Amino acid sequence: MHTVCYTLVFALLLAFHVHAEQSEELKKLDALKQTIEKLKAELKATQGARNDVLKALEDSEKDIGTLSEKAKQLERQREQEQKKLHDLNQERSQLQQKKNEQQQHVSEYVNAAYRVGQTNQLQLLLNQQSPVDVSRTLTYYQYFVAARSEKIKTYLSTIQRLQALEPAIQATTLALNQKIEQLEQKKTQLNQAQKNRKVTLANLEADLSSSQKKLQKLTQDRKRLEAVVTRVSEYIGDIAAGSSGKSFDKLKGALPWPTRGRVVSSYGSSRVVNRINWEGIMIEANAGNDVQAIHAGRVVFSDYLRGHGLLIILDHGAGFMTLYAHNESLYKELGEWVATGDVIAAVGNSGGQQRNALYFELRHNGKPTNPMKWLKSA
Repeated sequence: MHTVCYTLVFALLLAFHVHAEQSEELKKLDALKQTIEKLKAELKATQGARNDVLKALEDSEKDIGTLSEKAKQLERQREQEQKKLHDLNQERSQLQQKKNEQQQHVSEYVNAAYRVGQTNQLQLLLNQQSPVDVSRTLTYYQYFVAARSEKIKTYLSTIQRLQALEPAIQATTLALNQKIEQLEQKKTQLNQAQKNRKVTLANLEADLSSSQKKLQKLTQDRKRLEAVVTRVSEYIGDIAAGSSGKSFDKLKGALPWPTRGRVVSSYGSSRVVNRINWEGIMIEANAGNDVQAIHAGRVVFSDYLRGHGLLIILDHGAGFMTLYAHNESLYKELGEWVATGDVIAAVGNSGGQQRNALYFELRHNGKPTNPMKWLKSA
């Protein structure tokens, strides 16, 4: 009895402890979110005269991200409705064929029943000369009646299912047409958003005609990213890390690539007149391609950051973080856990990029390190 009580008390204390830890963790994540929002407001306040153009670019790229994701969802729903309609039509065709076959059988049974019905069952039995014949005749008659009843029952069931299919097919056809219409609307809105982005981007490029201005912009972009990483690092050290199998530092040279594509800018190479270098790699890929987490971890940033567009940052524990920038859409939110290979975003060109590519950084204790040394050989 005492053992049961001790076990119960221990379980309650453990549950309370876990709940307390989770509550504390949620508070820390909420504080991190508030800090990031405050930081973004501070960064926006220091943008300068180009703020209006950058704000227009940010708004259009956010719209594109939202519309792209909505279009993909509608496309998936349309495909589901199409498959459902195909299956229903196929079932109707099969049932119609079955109904025709069953109708023939039922007609034969009705004719046979009519012929048998001309002779009384008792008369059939009295006409037999031996007990064996009597037994056989009675058994046959019972089988005949049972078979006839089952055939008719199956036939009626087929007809009922056919009748039920018709409204289902009509409803599915209507739902499919609605999804197609909604998808076309989203595509139209997406095309308009992309046109708006092109105009804004042209204005921005005209303003960045000189190498000095480009250098100034890239320097500001880097400062914004460093500010985010610094603030994030202040919080994630106190947030419990999840179980992710083999630790990150044991996987050097064995980590999967974040997306399929071609490296067009390598770590450490020059970006502008040998004054600023790449701190990650740029992987050119098709728009909408999956961006995957290279290792299990937790989302510590998932938002738009000027210069980097739609950016997602994962913390992998032991001081390791990965950054995925210039995405078209983001699929994970702050605080979510992800596993190795989980799709976290879609390749895009947000952040004012001219081509579709993923910018990927790997950081250890806040400092950029060459990701090529950690990824599997291509």
